[in-house]
Amino acid sequence: MISRDPKREINRVIPAVDSRDGAGVLLKRSIGRNPSARLDPFLMLDAFSSDNPDDYMAGFPPHPHRGFETVTYMLNGHMIHKDHLGNEGELRSGGVQWMTAGKGVVHEERPVAIEGLMRGFQLWINLPAKDKMKPAAYQHIEPEDIPHIELMGGAALKLIAGSLTLDDITYQGPICVEETQPLYVDLQLQPGTTVELPIPSSHNAFIYLFEGKATVEGQPLLIDAANRLSTGSRVSITTAESDADKPITRLLLLAGKPIGEPVAQYGPFVMNTMAEVEQAIADYRADRLVD
Repeated sequence: MISRDPKREINRVIPAVDSRDGAGVLLKRSIGRNPSARLDPFLMLDAFSSDNPDDYMAGFPPHPHRGFETVTYMLNGHMIHKDHLGNEGELRSGGVQWMTAGKGVVHEERPVAIEGLMRGFQLWINLPAKDKMKPAAYQHIEPEDIPHIELMGGAALKLIAGSLTLDDITYQGPICVEETQPLYVDLQLQPGTTVELPIPSSHNAFIYLFEGKATVEGQPLLIDAANRLSTGSRVSITTAESDADKPITRLLLLAGKPIGEPVAQYGPFVMNTMAEVEQAIADYRADRLVD
């Protein structure tokens, strides 16, 4: 049963800005577009969506990371992932790649298709100081391994990470991270629907709307933006009665337990101090990053 604690409201909007990354991949960046646009423990959220191969075919050639986790969720399309550990996975529509960079990883991501829609998200989640130098790890999650939960009013959600208790039934996503306890939900709503979901009161949370229209406590969600939520133990999301242009509404609900530590970042290296970042750069240049 959902607590009657205060419902969350929208208290800040971080619109996505057009960016290019990797070898020129076109994307929209909301969380992390500048240092003041982070939301502990989330460092960055990129959304990519294009049916023009020129916008994505160059992919992301080999590059390093240290000190955080990357989560790639593919809505449409097909990518190959390879890293220095010998891991290789095919990320297809509906699948997730969850990589813990830890001490260091060098990996690459490249699209397979030369035409058609390539759409998805990449999320960066910080690691606490005690875990920043742990061994790198990689998890490949197939679409069929992600719980698909049917809700009232024709709504449905995919639970990528964390747990949700709905109508006294607890569902568990395939990813569970003890320190930041991320909740990662892909929610789909029909017109004229209200869905109420629990969120741990200890967590920071935001909603990224990428299709249709919806409101939170009467406040419109801005599309292609991180709509940050206030404190509370639940959120109610409502769609309009009808929308001929976009009958289906889709959004991501993301929440995580804040780490509360200093963040020092230089590109793909995220540590607690700039001295640690400089060490990461020196290790990479000397081929020590992944020792």
